[in-house]
Amino acid sequence: LLQRLATLAATAWKEAQQSQHQFQAQQHEVAQLQEQLSRARQDGERWASALQRAQKESLEREATRGAEQARQQELIRDMKGRLLELLREKDALWQKTEGIATPAASPVPRGAGLCACCRKDFRLLSRRYSCRLCQGKVCPTCSVDVGKRGRCCLLCYQHGHSQAP
Repeated sequence: LLQRLATLAATAWKEAQQSQHQFQAQQHEVAQLQEQLSRARQDGERWASALQRAQKESLEREATRGAEQARQQELIRDMKGRLLELLREKDALWQKTEGIATPAASPVPRGAGLCACCRKDFRLLSRRYSCRLCQGKVCPTCSVDVGKRGRCCLLCYQHGHSQAP
């Protein structure tokens, strides 16, 4: 009986040591899991913080974009209004000038350094043309190319086309 008790005690002792080793291994595993959990929580907090910052920045950008869009829409409205005003003004001026006869081109003396239409000074390198009708000197802006017949000033060109059938 004593021997049986001794073997049972030895077996119990071995089982207790195995259980203690298992317990220590499990405690070590629990410690590692707690450490991983702690790191995961820290990562989660960092990600949550980063997400909040990103959301805040996104909302700020959206608010800025909305304000900019509102300003642009207001500017477009103002520009459309101004365009309508200018069109009305142009129509009113056109109606006022419709009955006015175009004046005949006033010949400019031949040696003058001014354009016969716009009175712009001719410079050393500026191109000047001689009107084939009134013989006035005109700049490229105030002249019209009439093909093989040469160039003429805008006033003569308009006067010639208004008399054409």
